[in-house]
Amino acid sequence: QAHLVESGGGLVQAGGSLRLSCAASGRISAAMGWFRQAPGKEREFVCGISWIGGSEYYAVSVKDRFTISRDNIENTVTLDMNNLKPEDTAVYYCAAARSPVATEEREYDSWGRGTQVTVSS
Repeated sequence: QAHLVESGGGLVQAGGSLRLSCAASGRISAAMGWFRQAPGKEREFVCGISWIGGSEYYAVSVKDRFTISRDNIENTVTLDMNNLKPEDTAVYYCAAARSPVATEEREYDSWGRGTQVTVSS
């Protein structure tokens, strides 16, 4: 399994921006993704990117506001979040998948511990 460590996150006002980073080590995966879990809700897919080719895919709720990118040399994945809304408040998790396109939680087999993002209104 890959070892994943998230960084970034914090408290921001609505309309603001935040950047999350994920450092990956260990077994090489085919894709990386970000999930989030709000209080009282199930964990949901946010976005993903394939290591080779860099194909990006997003949940409808974050498309055009969030951007995922990867650095194949540093083995890091970054999530830039803009125009944040209170409903984006959640714990954000970095995850690694064996398939190059993976949007389901069951497709990911390595997870970070998560980082809190709080958006105030």
